[in-house]
Amino acid sequence: MKLVFIIDPIALLDPGHDSSVAMMEAAQLLGHQVYTTESNQLSIVRGKAWAYLQKVKLEPFQLVDGIWHGKSDWYELDDRIFINLEETDAVFMRTDPPVTVPYLYTTYILDLIDSSKTLVVNSPQGLRNANEKVYALQFTSVIPETIVSQDKAVIAKFVEEKKTAVLKPLGGKGGEGILFLKEGDRNFNSIVEVSTQRGREPVMVQEYLPAAKEGDKRIILLDGKPIGAVNRVPSGNEFRGNMAVGGKAEKVDITDREKEICAVVAPQLKADNLYFVGIDVIGGYLTEVNVTSPTGIREIDRLNNVSLGKEVVEWLATKISN
Repeated sequence: MKLVFIIDPIALLDPGHDSSVAMMEAAQLLGHQVYTTESNQLSIVRGKAWAYLQKVKLEPFQLVDGIWHGKSDWYELDDRIFINLEETDAVFMRTDPPVTVPYLYTTYILDLIDSSKTLVVNSPQGLRNANEKVYALQFTSVIPETIVSQDKAVIAKFVEEKKTAVLKPLGGKGGEGILFLKEGDRNFNSIVEVSTQRGREPVMVQEYLPAAKEGDKRIILLDGKPIGAVNRVPSGNEFRGNMAVGGKAEKVDITDREKEICAVVAPQLKADNLYFVGIDVIGGYLTEVNVTSPTGIREIDRLNNVSLGKEVVEWLATKISN
């Protein structure tokens, strides 16, 4: 297969952590051709999606004593070629959030790819439909009590009822901008004013789950099926478990309750052609659905001696052949 990964600049990726690198390595080890590009390298020509691609050769990282090790010069790029993306087998849209206007423009370009010729992971329309915070709110049976509002009074009433809550920007990533709210906090007005851009931008406010102290579990779903999980445990006085803010990755199983959550979410993911997804679960409740560039593969592989990247590529080969 000829696989394309739309990523952030490859020089900025952390090969010991990045899920895109894990999947590219797996594809190369399975004998497939791997190409990279960036969103600003895409064009529409004669009504089709084209891109400047660079074939990449990777020096795969190795797991030694529980730590990923590799060379500092871990990749090599060929010269750019400009081709119709329908000449490839699959395109992985793996640019990190936030979902900006240029990001949305990229999904419009990817819309022009004939899905019968080239599979886009995840679906451009699915990416537009699935805000990683709001998307979870349709699964009311498995989420904690949650509101989305830009109105200070509405938010204040919710916090008063719940005593404690967590405020999340709708476009954040890696725990950015997530704040702990407590009834009676003298900073409440300022927090809400800053977070909502003085009432111009809605935010999510979610009931605080005390189980967050025990970890925020990331579960990877492939075509609706859970294939691995990692628990991200807050460190020090930090209430967020995100690895981007210092959360510690720990080995963990997927519980029966979490399998129920996956079963609730899976039909909608499949309907929206969201094939590679990471859901976040705290204390048996779904808190987020991550669809843009879900991470966690490296940590799951390291802790469980598996290769989720290989599983993804083998699934892709089967799906394309069918």
